[in-house]
Amino acid sequence: MRHITLKLSLALLAACTLATFAQTAPATKPTHGDKPAATYPEGVPTPVITDKFAADPHCVVIGDTYYIYPTVDKENWATTEFNVWSSKDLIHWKDEGVIIDLAGKATGKQDVSWANIRAWAPGVVAKDGKVYDYFCADTNIGVAVADKPTGPFKDALGKPLVPKGAFRGQMIDPCPFIDDDGTPYLFWGNGSLYAAKLNKDMISIEGGDNWKASVKTITPTWQGGGRFNEGVFVFKRKGTYYFSWSENDARADNYQCAYGTSTSPFGPIKVPTGNARLFLENDKRTDAAGKAAPVVKGTGHHSIINVPGTDDWYVIYHRHAVPGGNGFIREVCLSKLEFAPNPAGADQPDIIKPVDVVHPAFPEGSKGEPVPAK
Repeated sequence: MRHITLKLSLALLAACTLATFAQTAPATKPTHGDKPAATYPEGVPTPVITDKFAADPHCVVIGDTYYIYPTVDKENWATTEFNVWSSKDLIHWKDEGVIIDLAGKATGKQDVSWANIRAWAPGVVAKDGKVYDYFCADTNIGVAVADKPTGPFKDALGKPLVPKGAFRGQMIDPCPFIDDDGTPYLFWGNGSLYAAKLNKDMISIEGGDNWKASVKTITPTWQGGGRFNEGVFVFKRKGTYYFSWSENDARADNYQCAYGTSTSPFGPIKVPTGNARLFLENDKRTDAAGKAAPVVKGTGHHSIINVPGTDDWYVIYHRHAVPGGNGFIREVCLSKLEFAPNPAGADQPDIIKPVDVVHPAFPEGSKGEPVPAK
């Protein structure tokens, strides 16, 4: 009798488990032009951008406002324009509209003369009253300038800052970074990671006509599987430079993020051993048979922000849309980023703790985290 009861209990548990995952199965798969879902199953936080499918979010704090500059998803990544979203509290986000239109399809005005397709993964920074947008266009990196974060942005050069073919791999995923002493840098790369100092004008790379010679290759390497792919992000905390990036293919369910640290913007980058380098991964759900069955997946291409004047940090990233998304239909999400003492000793930089992708960054009814008044 006890065996029969146990079998019935296991059967009931399996049925409940399958039912839980059944609710995440899409009735119809989303298509481009659709919006993210209105509701989500338990353990799937609502994305922060709710009116469009988007990816590759670069988040930055300018003044008293947070801004997200993403890729707006189109079929086969054939996007031709860039939008920006703004928020005062990290919870409520407003689409401020198109800020750069490569092909003139959205605004009727072509803003870039040298490329009209593949508007991907911008990186934005403010300096000396101007806002600089380093953007991808047809696998070149350009730079546009505006007087305010919502534009309008103007192509600063009339040509790429880093043209395709300049170095090995695709010239994509730019990340600007300004050090404590005011020195500006630009990082980018696919398959290889490149770093360069920007000139004070923010629209040229140190070295003049021989600028390519000043670019350094600082691709992180480690033992035990995985490799640097793309989506670099750089920030500084407690005197340590943190480099983070995406591993695996952007279309894969296991698109994920890892990190390393350095004492210099030019590396070398020290990567934690084994899987300790991974801080942003799929959720760990399994099906009734114990096989991995993540619902939150494809968690990659991110940026990291610090709330000014605090040690509060957040990571903004994309996942495959839930339900039914893929590497071309994605949602921008936000989670807390936390640090912990390094087990190797107090003289070592703090580690980044694994990110919780199954709980919201803010509880229901929260006022979020406004930028503190100066």
